Amino acid sequence: MSFTVYPALDIRNGSVVRLLQGDYAQQTTYGDDPLPRAQAFAATGAQWMHLVDLDAAKAGGYTLAPLLARIAATTPLKVQTGGGVRGRDDVARILDAGASRVVIGSLAVRQPEAVEAWLGEFGPERLTIALDTRQGSDGVWRLPIHGWTETADVTLDQLASRYAAAGMRHLLCTDIARDGMLSGPNIELYAHLSALLPGVAVQASGGVRDAADIRAAKAAGCGGAVLGKALLEGRLHLEEALSC
Repeated sequence: MSFTVYPALDIRNGSVVRLLQGDYAQQTTYGDDPLPRAQAFAATGAQWMHLVDLDAAKAGGYTLAPLLARIAATTPLKVQTGGGVRGRDDVARILDAGASRVVIGSLAVRQPEAVEAWLGEFGPERLTIALDTRQGSDGVWRLPIHGWTETADVTLDQLASRYAAAGMRHLLCTDIARDGMLSGPNIELYAHLSALLPGVAVQASGGVRDAADIRAAKAAGCGGAVLGKALLEGRLHLEEALSC
């Protein structure tokens, strides 16, 4: 399986930001220049990028279509993007705006029947299923929902296996405890998922610090890694990440 590096931009109110463990009250702002940053990703050699609409994730209604169109017009980047997907028409609209893949997050936990249907309708290469997870004291990986304030009845393994059976090809999995913490990705989790889901490209997300973390994710069987805070803070350079 090939390995893809996804430099990431999270956008809120037009600015590039990062949240600590998904908390909107713990935001760091890195500037109001998402398009030049995307263009720099492309100039450095990235083929994909990961783009998140944090405003839509909170309130619904994807707002980044104009930015997506500008990225498509000025770079060869393929964009994986999401935030605020509430129904089938949202998926279609984001794809029409120029996305190569739409990320389906909380809805994938709440409405699996609908999302399974979209895998069939749009094709498994056009969707990335995103499952944020937290490990319980019993060692079981569970799926927090509603702003991570409640927990779904289904476990990570159960739902991921269900989607794999329905044709899923791309799974983005974030270990909530490591999101934005620069503490290293949970390699044990990703090795487990890669073994559980043969043929699925698992994207490591949360905690990537350096090139060694990328190599570890690759060795664990991942199909990619999402790079956020480490790139924004200059701890990891994209050229180095792409050469792993």
